[in-house]
Amino acid sequence: MPESAPHIERIPSSIEGRLAEVLAERRVRSRVFPRQYEQLWESVERMAQRGKKIRPQLLLDTYRALGGDRHRIAVDAACAIELLHLALVVHDDVIDGDHHRRGEMNIAGAFAWDATMRGVSEHAANAWGDSTALLAGDLVLTLAHSLLARLDLPQSQRETVLTLFEDTVFESVAGEQHDVWLSLQIEDTDPSEVVTMAEQKTAAYSFAAPLRLAAVLAGVDATVVDELSVIGRQIGVIYQLRDDVLGVFGDPNQTGKSTLSDLREGKQTLLIAYARADEAWPGVAPLFGDSRLSTSDAQRLRDVVENSGARLFVESLIDEHCERAFGLIEEATISSALKDQLTALATRCSSRVS
Repeated sequence: MPESAPHIERIPSSIEGRLAEVLAERRVRSRVFPRQYEQLWESVERMAQRGKKIRPQLLLDTYRALGGDRHRIAVDAACAIELLHLALVVHDDVIDGDHHRRGEMNIAGAFAWDATMRGVSEHAANAWGDSTALLAGDLVLTLAHSLLARLDLPQSQRETVLTLFEDTVFESVAGEQHDVWLSLQIEDTDPSEVVTMAEQKTAAYSFAAPLRLAAVLAGVDATVVDELSVIGRQIGVIYQLRDDVLGVFGDPNQTGKSTLSDLREGKQTLLIAYARADEAWPGVAPLFGDSRLSTSDAQRLRDVVENSGARLFVESLIDEHCERAFGLIEEATISSALKDQLTALATRCSSRVS
C-alpha cells in the first residue's frame, strides 16, 4: 500500500478499519485465557465501533492540511488518540458510577448485568463490572501507547510524540481528579477554577493533543505546534462548556444523555458555580448531588440555575471563547484551508445539540 493519503472521504473508514484490526488481534490473543477476558475485548470492540471519531478525524484532517503524506503513520496516531478517548471515557464512567452511556449499557454495566443474571448479588455484580471496566481502560490506554511507540519515525520525532502523549495523559488525569474533588463540595468553587479544570480534563486531550500530534508528525515548525495547541485549548473549552449546558438543558433524544445525571452526580460545572451565588440557591442546594433526585426536583434545580442568569453567563462565555479562537486562528501561520477547517470546528462545537 502506498504511503500517500487517500481522498478525504475514505479517511473515517481507515480509522475504523485500523481500530477494528488492532482490537480484533487482541481479542483473538485473549482466547487462550478464560472466556470473560475475550468478552472484555469484545466489549471494547463494540465501544470502538460507536462514537463520532471527532478526535482522530481532527488529527488526520490537520495532518493533511499541513502537508503530511504518510497516511499509514497518521492513521495509527489517530487511532491512538481515539483509544485514549475510549480509556478515559471508560474510567470516567466508573468514577461517576454510570452503567450506561448514550442510552446503552457501558462495559461496567454490561458485565454487572451479566453477573446479576447469573444470580450474583447486586453489590458483587457492580464490583465485578467496575473492576472489568477499569482493567479494560488500562488495557486500551496501554494499547494507545504501543501504537505510538511503534510508529515508523526517526527516534527523535518518535520521542517527541511519546512525550507529547504522556504530557497529555498527565494533564488530563489531573483535570479528572480536580473534577472529582470539586464534586465533593468541600469548598466554594470559583468559576475560573471550573474553566481551568475543563481545559485540563477535556481540551488538552480532545483538541490540543490531536492538533499538536498532527503538527509534529507533519514536521512543521515548533511555532505552528504551539499555535495549534493554544487554538485547540480554546476549542476544547468551547466544547466542554456546551457539553455542560447540554447536560442540564439538552434534549436527551439528541444528546443520548439524561439531564438528571450531572445534577445527581453533583457535577461542578460553570453553570453551578455561577448559580451558587444566587439568593435562591440555598433552597435547592440539598437537591444537588442527590443520587435519587426526582424529575420534579431536577426541574426545580434547573429553574434556579436558569433564573440566576447562569445559562446566559455560560452562553456569553462560549461566545467570548469563540471570538478568541477565531482571532487565534486568523493570526496563526497556517494555510487558509486549515484556518477555515478550524473555524468551522469551533463553530460546530459552540452550537452543537448532541
